Amino acid sequence: MKNRLLILAFLGLFAFSSCNDFNRLVKSTDNEMKYEVAMDYYERGDYNHALQLFDLLQASFRNTPRGENITYKTAMCYYLQDDYDIASYYFNRFTQTYPFSKDAEKAAFMSAYCNYMLSPESGLDQTATHDAIKQLNAFTERYPKSDSLDRANQLLKDLNNKLEEKDYNICRLFYRMENYSAAITSFENMLKKYPNTEHREEILYDMAKTYYDFAENSIAEKQRERYESCVEQCNALTYLYPQSKYQKEVEGIAIKARKKLEKIQ
Repeated sequence: MKNRLLILAFLGLFAFSSCNDFNRLVKSTDNEMKYEVAMDYYERGDYNHALQLFDLLQASFRNTPRGENITYKTAMCYYLQDDYDIASYYFNRFTQTYPFSKDAEKAAFMSAYCNYMLSPESGLDQTATHDAIKQLNAFTERYPKSDSLDRANQLLKDLNNKLEEKDYNICRLFYRMENYSAAITSFENMLKKYPNTEHREEILYDMAKTYYDFAENSIAEKQRERYESCVEQCNALTYLYPQSKYQKEVEGIAIKARKKLEKIQ
């Protein structure tokens, strides 16, 4: 009772405590006091001071209800400070140390979500994106009835769209570099990899342009098959997208390709 009163008194003077007071608490062996003060720091949003005390208490309370609370709130401290890399590590550590905790599901989602937040724009290295996809897939498999399932699936969609966007930009880069063979191969692989891609119309248009330019820059023996492939792509786009915004351009490309074929014949 006396110790509890001391803790309450300390917390009552918390707002006016000095750096020396905190340093004395850090050096203290009173883990009860440290725990209560750490939680108070956390509730007040002073995550730096809370983390310092949590770090000191990890070993003392490991595999106890308080240790569980400390580990989870340590992860939350880093998350609330936008330090997603370390937050993900601690959330993942929580799920491994306390797999049967009531907060294990939430921690698993938060670990994946932190990696989602680390995913960069599509033009950069996508290692974090792949890590987030792996974690989110694991989450949906482990918690198929989770309240966070819809959100996890939306995050997965966002991340896969980002990878798709990166692949599409690579395809177009090959075209701009006039590496037509690589561009054609990349476009074809993309259609196989993403059969439901939202870029299908654009890809068919890009392939028609690429085949035409490829034929124009090919030796005579290769021109026929490439002009024919160009016409095939034009026909495919017209058939699949009769109201395509590229229709006029595609018709022009097809007319030019057919004229070239007539001359070859």
